[in-house]
Amino acid sequence: MNDFGFVSHCLELLGPLGRTSSRRMFGGHALYIDGLCMALIIHDTLYLKVDDSSRPLLERAGCVPFTYETKTGERHGLGYYTAPEEAMESPAEMTPWARRALAAAVAARAKAPAKKKPAAKSPLKTAAVKKAAAPKATAKKSVPAKAAAAKTPAGKVAGKKVVAKKAPARKPAAKKATRA
Repeated sequence: MNDFGFVSHCLELLGPLGRTSSRRMFGGHALYIDGLCMALIIHDTLYLKVDDSSRPLLERAGCVPFTYETKTGERHGLGYYTAPEEAMESPAEMTPWARRALAAAVAARAKAPAKKKPAAKSPLKTAAVKKAAAPKATAKKSVPAKAAAAKTPAGKVAGKKVVAKKAPARKPAAKKATRA
């Protein structure tokens, strides 16, 4: 089976549990159910996520762990085991194993340290921060009490000075002489 055909087959097997998707990863594919990585495909082999409760069940079914060799020659595992051979035949056979793998992925996510996300700015919080910061920002530009009291309807307060608008000077009304 070609690479794409095997990935499609595995996604079909996992389909009863939710929305499935895949992404290329580690020279193979990572398989997701509702956005949660719970299986890997490496060299046309499906590996399911395991935890302490599902590992013994997979070992009894004859499954082996996914391991890889580092540059220094050490063997490491990622917590994935091969799927049982009989489960590869139909979604009904795979469903109990896939549920255990999904539960292991959910548990692993819960144990993982939470990523710090920037706090969303709520309108109420933003307004409260602005209100709290406003007295500090305006303290230097505040108008003395006397200047504020001297404010007239025709005047403006600008900084520490009171600037009054002057009414335009009235010119004496020139009487028109009528010539008769």
